[in-house]
Amino acid sequence: MIHVRSWTRAFEDDGRDGRVPGYAHCSLVGRSTGAVHTDLGLARLSAGARTPRHVHSFEQCAYVLEGEPVVDVGDRSYQLAPGDYVFFPVGTPHAWSVTPGGDALWLELGSPAAAGRPEDTIVTAEQPGPAAAAARPPFGDPMLRHLGHFAGTDSQAEALALRDPARGRAPAGMDTALLAYSGISVKMMVDPGLGADLCTMFMVDYEPGGAAQVHDHPFEEAYVFLQGEIEGEIEGETRTFRAGEALFCGVGTLHGFFNTSGGHVRWIETQAPQPPRRHSYRWPAHWASLARQGRDPSSQPGDP
Repeated sequence: MIHVRSWTRAFEDDGRDGRVPGYAHCSLVGRSTGAVHTDLGLARLSAGARTPRHVHSFEQCAYVLEGEPVVDVGDRSYQLAPGDYVFFPVGTPHAWSVTPGGDALWLELGSPAAAGRPEDTIVTAEQPGPAAAAARPPFGDPMLRHLGHFAGTDSQAEALALRDPARGRAPAGMDTALLAYSGISVKMMVDPGLGADLCTMFMVDYEPGGAAQVHDHPFEEAYVFLQGEIEGEIEGETRTFRAGEALFCGVGTLHGFFNTSGGHVRWIETQAPQPPRRHSYRWPAHWASLARQGRDPSSQPGDP
C-alpha cells in the first residue's frame, strides 16, 4: 500500500475545521489511505484559540513545525517552539492553546488509527489555564517527561560550535543519541525511551550520497519531507520526493532512498506499530543472492 500527497497544501485540499473555534485538522495518512496503525495529520490552531482538555484511547505525539503553541500535559503547561516534540500516553489529559501572537502548526501522529471516531477522544471537565502562564520545557532536566527538542543534525552542530566548548557541554544520553550509517543520521524522538509503546517518530538526515538500499518492514511507515529532494524506489518505481510531500508505505512495501541530489535532505519518519526486536528489516537483495546460489531458503545448515 502506497500513498503520496503534498502536506504543504493539505489544508487547501481538504482541511477540516474541528468543533473547536480556531482549530483545524487535516489527515495525511489514515484509514482512508489504507493504514491500520497510522493516523498522521497536520493540526493548526489560530492565534488566541485553545482546545478543551481531553484524553485519547490511543497514543499520540506531535512535532511543532511553526509558531509557539502552549501544551498542557497532565498538570504542567509548556511553551513550545519549532523543533519541539511531545508524547501523550494513552489516557493522558492534555490541551493546546496559542497566545494572540500568531498561529501554530504541528504534525500529529496517533496509533492505532482512530479515523476521528468521537468515542476515542473524551473531553474532561477540567479546562486548561491561561497560555501566558506557560514556560519553556526544562530540556536536560531528568524529571522532564514526554517532551524533547530536535531540529536536525546541522543546526545542533552549529549551536554547539557557537555556544559550548568541548568540555562542559550538556551530556548526551541514549535518549539524545544519533545513529549514523551510510551517510544517514537518525535521531529517535518518540520511542520507548520517551514512554511510547505503540509508535515511533524520528528525524532522518541524508548527506549527499547517503543511501538506504531497498527493503521492507512488518509495520507501517510514513514520511514527511522537510528539506531537499531525494530519489526513492518504491515497489520498483523510481520517483523524486521533495520538501512539502508526504509518503505512506504499508506493511511489506518495498522501498529505498538514494540521495543523488548533491544537497542535504531531511524528513520526519513514523512507524506504527513499533518495530519488533528482531526481523524489523527484510533486505530482498540478501534473499536474491541466496536464490542465485541455488540454495533453498527454507533449509537450515546441516539439512540433507
